Amino acid sequence: MSKTTRATDLLKKAGVAFSVHTYDYDPNADRIGLQAAEALGESAERVLKTLMALVDDKPVCVIVPSNSEVSMKKLAAAFDGKSAQMMKPPDAERITGYKVGGISPFGQKRQVPTVIEVQALAHDYVFINGGQRGLQVKLDPRLALDVLTAKAASLATDR
Repeated sequence: MSKTTRATDLLKKAGVAFSVHTYDYDPNADRIGLQAAEALGESAERVLKTLMALVDDKPVCVIVPSNSEVSMKKLAAAFDGKSAQMMKPPDAERITGYKVGGISPFGQKRQVPTVIEVQALAHDYVFINGGQRGLQVKLDPRLALDVLTAKAASLATDR
């Protein structure tokens, strides 16, 4: 497995401090983000999943803890939209240039507006997909917010 991807290249060029971590990706896992957290020996709150969605039919990137579900109502509101829905996997792969299970918010073929779950910013470090299945980058979530020019919002469903 290569540890150099468009995602890691972008982080290096931006001067962001990060480390690369690999794990055995299980394509049959019920929830890929939770499988990654378990394989890395990290809490699910620190291992973030990257999702692609549509807000008012425009693509957006959503980064949330792997144990969270996204509220479509909150997601739409984060972008001043009326409605939100998850993007179909083939569309997500075409827009990002990454395979599902390896989608990173960094170095996407087409940069789209990005939002990070505000609770993730409470951690001193998080793991975010590094652009390949089984590859994660560990970094300060505030640096991820800056390099992505993302916004932070409450996105998780109320439990």
